[in-house]
Amino acid sequence: MSAKLDIHDVLIKPLVTEKTYLIAEENKYSFEVHRYADKSAIKKAVEEIFSVKVKKVNVMNYKGKPKKRGVFVGKSRSWRKAIVSLEEGYRIKELEGQQ
Repeated sequence: MSAKLDIHDVLIKPLVTEKTYLIAEENKYSFEVHRYADKSAIKKAVEEIFSVKVKKVNVMNYKGKPKKRGVFVGKSRSWRKAIVSLEEGYRIKELEGQQ
């Protein structure tokens, strides 16, 4: 399915938390990605958008949790997270400056 995705549709947003700042020191960056994007599409998108060399991509799927608000029952949305490891010497400066 990822063959139909444009590279700008693969990455939804960078994840900015305390934990992502800690792993950024190890040259790893976290992104929320499209649910149907595979590892090769994520690697290609990060390399083309940020002009870096990707070493490894790890992907996790998060299922929506059940939520209740009074009598209304539903669930939060399901999403997919990717942790991208970069080769030595490469950094994503756009994500390191956010604080």
